[in-house]
Amino acid sequence: MLKKGSKLYSILTGSCPKCHNESMYMNQNPYNLTQLFKMHERCSHCQTKYKIEPSFFYGSMYVSYGVGIAFALAAFVIAFLIIGASLKNTFIAIVITMIVFLPIIIRLSRNIWINIFMKYDPNLKHQTT
Repeated sequence: MLKKGSKLYSILTGSCPKCHNESMYMNQNPYNLTQLFKMHERCSHCQTKYKIEPSFFYGSMYVSYGVGIAFALAAFVIAFLIIGASLKNTFIAIVITMIVFLPIIIRLSRNIWINIFMKYDPNLKHQTT
């Protein structure tokens, strides 16, 4: 159900929230840590400016907290309730999960944050400047 035009599509793919035609990130691999935060300034298709204002993505830190809790809760459920690990091993599983998925959590949080303020426009035409 990941259709172009839905917020979920833009959030999970990291594509432009207005046209969904290109990635907002210079490098789509979040595990390339040197380029984790590097984004295009504008969408080359619709010219949408990603950083609406200076420090715009600081707000994504609030979203990151919730996304991190979701990942930690999933690790807890899998380790403790499904596998039956001890509390100590469950804690270790949660810490490892948070470290391994940190780049994904950061990207997802930024994607969610920008999609709160922008919406898909199917009638958006290709613009050149």
